[in-house]
Amino acid sequence: SAQSTVCEKIMELLGQKEVDHRQRKVLILSQDSFYKVLTAEQKAKALKGQYNFDHPDAFDNDLMHTTLKNIVEGKTVEVPTYDFVTHSRLAETTVVYPADVVLFEGILVFYNQDIRDMFHLRLFVDTDSDVRLSRRVLRDMKRGRDLEQILTQYTTFVKPAFEEFCLPTKKYADVIIPRGVDNMVAINLIVQHIQDILNGDICKWQRGAVNGHGRTYKRPFPEQTESSSVLAAGKRSHLESSSRPH
Repeated sequence: SAQSTVCEKIMELLGQKEVDHRQRKVLILSQDSFYKVLTAEQKAKALKGQYNFDHPDAFDNDLMHTTLKNIVEGKTVEVPTYDFVTHSRLAETTVVYPADVVLFEGILVFYNQDIRDMFHLRLFVDTDSDVRLSRRVLRDMKRGRDLEQILTQYTTFVKPAFEEFCLPTKKYADVIIPRGVDNMVAINLIVQHIQDILNGDICKWQRGAVNGHGRTYKRPFPEQTESSSVLAAGKRSHLESSSRPH
């Protein structure tokens, strides 16, 4: 998907891809890890391509919010592992260690306000519809799905869900990146911004600031002006990436 490709490119340019996961200063989390556990009936529909994974209700938002809150507070967390072939949440989890910058990517990461308000810089990766479709076809065929089922699912669920749920959240973005990973000018600007955060060059830090819901974080984070789009707990900054259908 476009947003995950952009995040991977950012990691590569920051030299973080080869760093041991315990020592990384920058990490990627995907909204796709937080799909709900399906009932037997829902799973049967999913195996036939008749379940809408692009609807906001497909995600476990409570678990997502709790996990991200713990990450902001500098805790080590366990992130669910989702099997896209069997449409199941596996018993195994992925241990995520504290990092200074977290890239959280997904198609509906702006949709839920409680989650949206946790982030300090919101990126919307804007890619051509033909590119989105071709990437989805290639990805889903690697997951063993039939081409006809992929196209039917796209026209039945993916495209309508994008227009109804994803596209309207573009208004919440601080930065819009046209052409996705091909837009190296925009990506290099984001990389420089992250490097400034890691070097401590962004804003001055203060304690006791309150976020949009009135909750106070104990870890220090920078002053925010009306025009500021950066809010980091400690030196931790979340860059949220939304895109056209994954």
